[in-house]
Amino acid sequence: MTILVAHPPEAMPAVRARDLAIAWEAARAAARAGRFGPPWLFRFLRADQSTTDLALNDRDARCWASAMEARWGMDSLAALALCLRLLALIDVLTRASWASLMVRFDAGEAELDPGLLQAAASVPLTPEARFDEESLHRRLAHGSTLPQSLSHPPRRLSSRFGA
Repeated sequence: MTILVAHPPEAMPAVRARDLAIAWEAARAAARAGRFGPPWLFRFLRADQSTTDLALNDRDARCWASAMEARWGMDSLAALALCLRLLALIDVLTRASWASLMVRFDAGEAELDPGLLQAAASVPLTPEARFDEESLHRRLAHGSTLPQSLSHPPRRLSSRFGA
């Protein structure tokens, strides 16, 4: 699946923490059910007409992106931002030792700290569609406000064609 995005990753808007929590649960449910989707390619267009590609070939990343597509689609700015933020959050949970302390495991469930969700919902993504760990960590200390919701009418942002 290839998604063409008219903006670079760092231009993706903030989302609501509540929507990110729902995305987390949807992705976990898809993983538990073994719904591993196709490989994904996000191709971001930059102002200078260059592109940045984000390929999701890993089985888990494919699963999470497919869960987002099934729940919200991938044809709005809000849905794309939510998917990319979920992927970036999962990535930072695997890389940053401090972030792993913000997940509570209980009876097979994984609950994210609300402050981490709020920070991940609003911290800008890097040009590589990741979170800068230091910026995310700083935001946790200061809190954040969360502007838009997926409940707003979607703005058409991407064109999609099957692979």
